[in-house]
Amino acid sequence: MSKNEAPIALYRRYRPKTFKEVLGQEQVVKVLEGAVKEGNIAHAYLFAGTRGTGKTSVARILAREIGTSEKDLYEIDAASNRGIDDVRELREAVNTVPFDSKYKVYIVDEVHMLTKEAFNALLKTLEEPPPHAVFVLATTEMHKLPDTVISRCEVHQFRKPSRSVLKSHILDVAKREGFTLEQASGELIALLAEGSFRDAQGILQKVISSSKDKKVSVGEVETVTGAPKGTLVNALVAALHEGDAAKGLSAIRGAAEAEVNITIFAKLLLEKIRAVLLLRFASDMKDELKEEFGDEDFVFLESIAGDAGSKIRSDTLSAFLEAYGAIGRAYIPQLPLELAVMRLSGGEESGTLFGQE
Repeated sequence: MSKNEAPIALYRRYRPKTFKEVLGQEQVVKVLEGAVKEGNIAHAYLFAGTRGTGKTSVARILAREIGTSEKDLYEIDAASNRGIDDVRELREAVNTVPFDSKYKVYIVDEVHMLTKEAFNALLKTLEEPPPHAVFVLATTEMHKLPDTVISRCEVHQFRKPSRSVLKSHILDVAKREGFTLEQASGELIALLAEGSFRDAQGILQKVISSSKDKKVSVGEVETVTGAPKGTLVNALVAALHEGDAAKGLSAIRGAAEAEVNITIFAKLLLEKIRAVLLLRFASDMKDELKEEFGDEDFVFLESIAGDAGSKIRSDTLSAFLEAYGAIGRAYIPQLPLELAVMRLSGGEESGTLFGQE
């Protein structure tokens, strides 16, 4: 790459090129591979799933697998080409024969954005497509599609990749880029990506772009992404463990004053409370949980889990799980967390948790 060239985005560089490279969508890949092998190609597919799960990438792979060249592959953004005139132009183009392939493939992204009139026009093409046309409709909101369109497609539901799959992918990409990530760094990026390969790669790109060396600590990820520092979360976990409502509220105030994202703060809190309970009740998961946290964090959580006097119980997790769901509706973002601490105390006046004397 020359000095004047812009660096290639990681999500483009590491986009899967074959079915074997697709991660976390085995239920889709297996069916499509079988169809290609047997020559049973449908004329309309519907790929549904949240953003960044690989819908467009799999559509491109499918096109290549059935022998479609770049000249005969068309990608349409329905968010920008959503009107009936756009679909009419598409219908006219579909009827022309391919340049040098057996199939012309049309990938229509964000298909739910089409207008009602455009859907009606598209429906006619889906009902009687020319033999050389294959449509792949992609959407993040299948519930917005007319049933008449869905019924004429072979539907494939794309799942969010698990955190472990995302983490492994991020660690692998970082390694291929010449960087070493701490396990906890990969875990935090996977958490922040919320089930999206594209978002995970985007976060990783920002992190490695700002790294001063080839080793990325969890602290660097926190700084670049604006995620709350682990010490802020641990302060609340410690307060819950000790049964000290005043310390708990102080920890939440500290997070708010640091202007961290309270939703992410709550997610990290839930992860750590869950880890404490699993270490206490499912000791066979110790090695698995150790992979999710840095050494210092793991020692901290394990010590709490092993303390018979700890005030962290299943109702602690339930209370903060409910609080997490309420953050988006709260006028003051940290208020649901504060209420959870107060309710767990069983007696706000005494400033103790769980009604202790």
